[in-house]
Amino acid sequence: MKRFLIISGVLLVVTFTFAFINKGDRTKRKVIFTENAPKPVGPYSQAMLIGNTLYVAGQIGLDPKTGKLDSAGIQGQTRQALQNIYSVLQAADMNMAHIVKTTVYLKNIRDFDLMNKEYATYFDAVGPPPRETVGVADLPKGAGIEISVIAIK
Repeated sequence: MKRFLIISGVLLVVTFTFAFINKGDRTKRKVIFTENAPKPVGPYSQAMLIGNTLYVAGQIGLDPKTGKLDSAGIQGQTRQALQNIYSVLQAADMNMAHIVKTTVYLKNIRDFDLMNKEYATYFDAVGPPPRETVGVADLPKGAGIEISVIAIK
């Protein structure tokens, strides 16, 4: 009986310690940054990795090399915004298949069909993630679209 209590006590300490360590891992925050996506235009990060979940800040169709919006209309801006997201995901050792949720902000909701056509080309057989698309009055830098995502590894 004494041996059983000692073993049970050791197992309890090991289990508690393991649970405590894992809890710390889940709340550890890591800022993700890449030169292959536009630098933030305000006091925020491109993305934050917490445990195995990546929260990517809204990306507009800004070319990170030139600092200018893509001039090919809403489809070009959608393409560049998604390329920026892909670059941030790569910096966190993820890809588009890891995305579990997106939010799309459109300056002109009438651009929905053109945006949707380009957006669809970025998601493979895994299937597109859940999404909401919201019409907004304005976006940073005069952009026509902004997309944010949540990804899980």
